[in-house]
Amino acid sequence: MSLEELRAQAHAVKAASVEVAQSDDAVRRAVLLDVAEQLLAHEAEILEHNQRDLDAYVEAGPGRDRLLLTPARVAGMAQALRDVAAVEDPLYREVDRRVRPNGLVVTRVRVPLGVVGVIYENRPNVTTDVAGLCVRSGNAAFLRGSASAQGTNTYLVSLWRAALERHGLPADAVALVADSSHETAAAFMGLTGVIDCLIPRGGKALIAAMREHARVPYVLDGDGNCHVYVDVDADLEMAASIIANAKMSRPGVCNAAETLLVHEGVAAAFLPRLPSVLPGVTLRVDPRAAEFLPGAAAATEEDFENEFLDLILAVKVVDNVDEAVAHVARYGTGHSEAIVTTTQQTADAWVRRVDAAAVLVNASTRFIDGGELGLGGEVGISTQKLHARGPMGVEELTCVKWVVEGKGQTR
Repeated sequence: MSLEELRAQAHAVKAASVEVAQSDDAVRRAVLLDVAEQLLAHEAEILEHNQRDLDAYVEAGPGRDRLLLTPARVAGMAQALRDVAAVEDPLYREVDRRVRPNGLVVTRVRVPLGVVGVIYENRPNVTTDVAGLCVRSGNAAFLRGSASAQGTNTYLVSLWRAALERHGLPADAVALVADSSHETAAAFMGLTGVIDCLIPRGGKALIAAMREHARVPYVLDGDGNCHVYVDVDADLEMAASIIANAKMSRPGVCNAAETLLVHEGVAAAFLPRLPSVLPGVTLRVDPRAAEFLPGAAAATEEDFENEFLDLILAVKVVDNVDEAVAHVARYGTGHSEAIVTTTQQTADAWVRRVDAAAVLVNASTRFIDGGELGLGGEVGISTQKLHARGPMGVEELTCVKWVVEGKGQTR
């Protein structure tokens, strides 16, 4: 794909974003519900395209699971669109209103960002999730997926484009870059004047490329080096259930737990249970944890820094909540951090002191997800602090416009 072709496609997406921004709420809802029906009606074709992508995929690690679609996952994609369609329309909603002493009425209302660009790896479900959230919030979705999922993504986007046209909206409101080369990705990140917000969904290499090449505003969907801390006053049955879910339910996603911190006061009672609580999980332990987990591999500094995205868990014994907070501050990525405790004072200290997009008390890190938190879905989980932080749903895909109404006032 030449640079001229990419720019031509980009300008078509920009023009489409203007029409979507002015479309009725009912129309945008209808598009999402239409695509949800199409996903189910064309499940066989979707899985056929996905199987071709899987057949060509040769890399080891968690990428294959991220690429894989199943009937259950397709059904989940359809349900996610229904959930997003049910969310209240964020557009032109009044944020606040005030009347100035001179009689001016000043309000702020929510408006679309415009063109939301998303670069993502594998995970074809992101294609429909992002498109749904963008259209619902009055934005255009400009997508650049990975080569490994190009066949599946292309077919999914074709369903979106047909649905948009059926409801009187431009097909280019959802567009996929046909070329997945690194050169095109770099050019995509530099589409100033077109992309209003760029969101990466991928690993460290993608984030590094974003920092190097992006010339447009971006929100980082960063690494998820998430921790679970088991306090001295924890309910250990609850702690076992939470760490099993946080690590094992889907280890290849960003809200999976990567490190377990255990208070020294419960280490002897809790740590020997881990092999039965976490069957199939490789434990990498610090010297204090090794006393209770003989035969486990020794943890390195890199293990505590790593987002494994696999059935591997780093384990460390800490003296108290202060040491747990300090460990998270040193190694965490600002994503999601959980504590298990029955003491409200300790829970409050965790909530106040841990610097992350999300903190959890007596719950699995796996709940940090737009659908689970009532947003319908999310385009990513922001680990930065400007514009948006945490799961980015439809409201986070808007900004505010100031509206000032007067009766002839002059300054």
